[in-house]
Amino acid sequence: MLRPTTRTPVLVCHPEDHHWFAGMRVLPQLTRVWLPQADEDHPVDEPPAEENALRVETAASLPRGLALLDAPDIDSLVVENRLLAAELICAADIWVMVTTASRYADAVPWHLLRTAKEYDATLVTVLDRVPHQVIGEVSRQYGALLDKAGLGHVPRFTIPELPESTGGGSGLLPENAVAELRGWLAHRALDPAARQQAADRTASGVIDSLDARLPELAGAVAAQYATAVRLGGVVEATYREQGKRVRRTSAAAPSSRATPAPAGAATPRQHRRRAPGRPGRIPRRPPALRGLRRRGTRPGHLAPRTRLRGPRPLRAGGDRETAERIGVEVRRWRRVLEELAEEEVREVERPSGSRAARAAVPEPDTVAALLAASLLGGRRARAAGERLAELLGAQAALRLRDKGGELVLSYVDRVLHAERDRRLAPLEALDVTPEPQAELIAALSVLQKEK
Repeated sequence: MLRPTTRTPVLVCHPEDHHWFAGMRVLPQLTRVWLPQADEDHPVDEPPAEENALRVETAASLPRGLALLDAPDIDSLVVENRLLAAELICAADIWVMVTTASRYADAVPWHLLRTAKEYDATLVTVLDRVPHQVIGEVSRQYGALLDKAGLGHVPRFTIPELPESTGGGSGLLPENAVAELRGWLAHRALDPAARQQAADRTASGVIDSLDARLPELAGAVAAQYATAVRLGGVVEATYREQGKRVRRTSAAAPSSRATPAPAGAATPRQHRRRAPGRPGRIPRRPPALRGLRRRGTRPGHLAPRTRLRGPRPLRAGGDRETAERIGVEVRRWRRVLEELAEEEVREVERPSGSRAARAAVPEPDTVAALLAASLLGGRRARAAGERLAELLGAQAALRLRDKGGELVLSYVDRVLHAERDRRLAPLEALDVTPEPQAELIAALSVLQKEK
């Protein structure tokens, strides 16, 4: 059997009642789908299913004042169908719960029956497609289940299994198979007192159920808001603490500045030697930024770490996008650090314009590399700082290192804040606020006052 069998809900009414449902007063959230009239020469195919749509059809055989609404299965495999079915059922004056001989004991139909009892809705049940040889036994068992659930008084109709219900013939059941159900519904439509009683009972039952449901819903809203605040607080605290940790452990922090060379150290005009190693290259991944690695998937597991033992590959716990974002910030930091070194070298050149003085001025690449090493070099930071002081002078080296340290920490903060905001975004998108709780409590107060 193809499931779900009902994809687009169908409302059938008498032609003279069509105007009641053609407008948007009833079920305004569903757009209307019209089916062209069929005749013998031009049959009409089943239209494709549409989301948030309601097919409105007419049948002269239906009594005036009665409209049948065929909803998707309440146990549909499609989540959207189940939600729509629940919404449509709550909009009806009479709930007709149809089940079959093979599924009448399933949990989902009984959940609906218990809900109907809770709402005190006008309810009728239909046991459909019951094989003739077991119709008596199945009917008794179903009745016993209804009695046990306190629903023994609910009108119950049994329809035997017929060729039409298994795909044979036209697919329409003969009138005598549904005569009792048809008569019961027609009486509710044609008898003004019975119709009013059914509508009033369902409406009153739903309203009365709000006395219990609204406080429960308000409590759930409060718990949801508290959870959202707690989750956001965990993310904020995690990134705030890790930012402090980076500042405590980073060589770029002011408290861990390398001691500059003594006052008698050589000046740039006395020496022009390249720093050991390859001073013209800045580390591709500064440890303070490289240490931002992601553990697991939860926000609280993002643990920025400062590595001061030389370059190692960026470890992002499989999160390639995070690694790429941090890599972009590292490259920006390198460019800005190089510009900072070039500015300082230009300052050194200004006191004298002689060729000898210019020859003593260090190259910007050398200064940038020594600056990076003094900020991020771990155990080598002190030696790099001393060499930088020899080339630029103690005060200039200290000034440059302070600027570079602020630059490193600013980029670390930038990365932390960006990743924090990224992980907070899904929570903020929910827009969970405490206002709905107050609104629900106020609505309950008004309801109780009116009652």
